[in-house]
Amino acid sequence: MRQQSGDASLLRRLNSAAILRVLRESGAATVSELAGAARVSRPTAEVIVDDLVAGGWAEECGEEPGDRRRGRPARRFRFRAAAGHVVGVGIGSSWLRAMVSDLDGTVVAARRLRHHASMPAADRLDAVAGLVEAVAADAGLPVSGLAAVGVGTTGTVDGAGRVVKSVALAGWTGLDLRGELAHRLFAPVLVENDMRLAVLAEHWRGQARGHDDVVYLFTGSRLGLGLLIGGRPHRGAHTASGEIGRQSGDHWLAHRHVIDYALAAEPGEMRSQREAAEFAVERARAGDERALAAVRAFARHLGDGLLTVVNPLDPELVVIGGSLSKAADLLLEPIAERFADVCLCPPPVVASTLGNECVVLGAVRWALDHAERRLFTLPA
Repeated sequence: MRQQSGDASLLRRLNSAAILRVLRESGAATVSELAGAARVSRPTAEVIVDDLVAGGWAEECGEEPGDRRRGRPARRFRFRAAAGHVVGVGIGSSWLRAMVSDLDGTVVAARRLRHHASMPAADRLDAVAGLVEAVAADAGLPVSGLAAVGVGTTGTVDGAGRVVKSVALAGWTGLDLRGELAHRLFAPVLVENDMRLAVLAEHWRGQARGHDDVVYLFTGSRLGLGLLIGGRPHRGAHTASGEIGRQSGDHWLAHRHVIDYALAAEPGEMRSQREAAEFAVERARAGDERALAAVRAFARHLGDGLLTVVNPLDPELVVIGGSLSKAADLLLEPIAERFADVCLCPPPVVASTLGNECVVLGAVRWALDHAERRLFTLPA
């Protein structure tokens, strides 16, 4: 086969990617071990390792215990996670959150900023860009040096990072969020729906670790769903997977139970859905039987809504997230009881432990996935 001038360069880059991947997965390895694992010659591995060290992607380790008893120890190398960083951003209806992590997923800086759902879109975009710049500066990094910025936002998001529809944020429907932020940040930007990133975070660092088929229910001022199928967030044919939308029945009107209770208990006090639920939970824990009945009815109604997804999907696990995950002691049992009554194979129901960081953590993981694909294909 006739060899073209670019063949050797491509092979070198592929070999470099292979060795870097082995370093990442092994923790520490000698040049000989790297050569064997990557299936290249030892001289080739030695040259590549030297280049990776010079480029900051790898570093030499210290001696391990017992090395000196075997004579001169072989040099050992490891992947240098601080060679690159990503930022994850969560855009909610009340807060903007951002985190910086290295390539091992270690969070090195975090910030949050309150904002308002009625804020003009341009002002919100500027606030997001300013938050990314500030949190990157906290980590001693320029935004231009970031490997990726992952963004999770409320609303339906298409494959190009455009917000198809948002009922929570003013001016968000139809917005080219990826393009607008890329223009402001001069860094690779990825945009995804917040619920898909929340279930990704659960799979990475939450209750869904070790489970590849998961239903995630977000509870708070609104209800949302994230579906993990085969270990990946499910997007659907029109990227609208997980959107509850309008139902022909009343499966997702669970909040009415706690709203009715709150209005009866304090008629002059107007509360949002989340506030009514939190009020009922607080009263239930204080021993109010009517509040307890309202919370249990709320939970059973959530279970009825989840059945429309759980029965056809047959997930391994259902995770309850959002602000009401803190009420797990009151919510999980009624939902599990409803599953036991109706499901052929009732999945366990657990409460998220990630709190309000679920979306921003998922955005970090999303950005890391992007960075790793680039890194292990054509490394710098």
